[in-house]
Amino acid sequence: MFRILLLLIIIVPAIEIAVLILSGNLIGVWPTIFLIIATGILGAWLAKKEGLQALRLAQLQTQQGQLPSGVILDGICILIGGVVLLTPGFITDAIGFFLLIPKTRTFAKALLLKLFHSMIKNGRFVIMTKK
Repeated sequence: MFRILLLLIIIVPAIEIAVLILSGNLIGVWPTIFLIIATGILGAWLAKKEGLQALRLAQLQTQQGQLPSGVILDGICILIGGVVLLTPGFITDAIGFFLLIPKTRTFAKALLLKLFHSMIKNGRFVIMTKK
C-alpha cells in the first residue's frame, strides 16, 4: 500500500505538470490559470454542498436508529474529492469531480466497499468495539 502511495505522489504531479504545460501551449497561460481557479471554486462549492447533504442524511438516519454506513462511504468520497480538488491540475480535478458527483460516486463507493471487505478478510483492517 505504501509503495502505491509513494508511486502516486511521484507520478501524479509529474503528469499534472505535463498536462498543465500542454494546456498552456494549446489554450494559453491565462485561460489555463482561469480554468484551474474556476475548477477550484466550483469544486469547493460542490464539496460543501455534498458534504452538508451527507451530514444531514447521516444525522437523520442516526435519529431513526439506522446505521449510516452508505453515508459514511459518501463522506469519505466527498472528503477525498474535496482534498483532491484543492490541488491544482486537470487530472486531479477530474478525479475530484468524479468523487463529488453523486451518480459517479456510486462507482467509487463500490470500490471502497470492496477494498474494505478485502482488508477485513485479510486481517489488515480491524474494527474495535466498546463493551
